[in-house]
Amino acid sequence: MNALSPARTAATAARVLRQLRHDPRSIALMLLVPVVMLTLLRFVFDGNAQTFDGIGASLLGIFPLITMFLVTSIATLRERTSGTLERLLAMPLGKGDLIAGYALAFGAVAVVQSLLATGLALWALGLDVVGSPWLLLLVALLDALLGTALGLFVSAFAASEFQAVQFMPAVIFPQLLLCGLFAPRDTMQPVLSGLSDVLPMSYAVDGMTQVLTHSDVTAAFVRDAVIVASCAVLVLGLGAATLRRRTP
Repeated sequence: MNALSPARTAATAARVLRQLRHDPRSIALMLLVPVVMLTLLRFVFDGNAQTFDGIGASLLGIFPLITMFLVTSIATLRERTSGTLERLLAMPLGKGDLIAGYALAFGAVAVVQSLLATGLALWALGLDVVGSPWLLLLVALLDALLGTALGLFVSAFAASEFQAVQFMPAVIFPQLLLCGLFAPRDTMQPVLSGLSDVLPMSYAVDGMTQVLTHSDVTAAFVRDAVIVASCAVLVLGLGAATLRRRTP
C-alpha cells in the first residue's frame, strides 16, 4: 500500500471540490438544509424560547452530521459506480490518499456549513448559550466531520445510491434515538443506556450541552470533543481499509 502523500491528498481534495462546484443540489443540501431546519425549529418553539435553547444546541450538531453523511456516502459511491475510483486507484494514488482527500474536501465544506449554522442560531435565531460560541462551532464542526467519515465508510457496502440512503436508518437513526435528545440517557433501559455510551452522537450531544450550560471549558467537554474526533479518525481508517475499486 502506498504511503499517504500530502500532495496526492491535496490533489484529490481539489478535484472533489471542483466537482462539488458543479453540483448545486449537493451544495444546497450541505449548506442550506441545516440552516432551514434550525430556522423551522425556532418557529416551531416560537412561544417557548427555553425549549429551543435546550434542543437547538443539540440539533446544531446533529443536522450537519446527517447532511454530511448523506452527501458523502452518495458522492463516494458515485465515484465507484462510474468507474472513476478504479481509474484513480490504478494510478499511484492510494486508498489512504483518496479517503484523506475526500475528508479534507468535505471538511472544508463542513467548516462553511458549521459557520453558517452556528452564526444563524446564535445571532439570528437567538440561541442562548452560556459558553463560548467558538466551542459551539467546534462541536458542530467535529459532528460534520464525523458525518463525513461515516458516509465514506458506509459507501463501501452500498451497491447503489438508493442503498446508500438506506444505510441512514441503520447508522444514524439508532444514534439519534439514544443520544439523549429525547430522554436522559441514564433514565433509559440499562441495555440501551449502555449502548448509548458507545455511540459517538451521544458525546456530540453531551458536548453541546456542556457549552449550553457552562461558561468555562469543562473536563466533560474535552472528553466529548476528543471522543467525537477520535471516532471520526477511526471510521476514516476503516473507510480506507474497506474501500473497493468498483461495485460488482
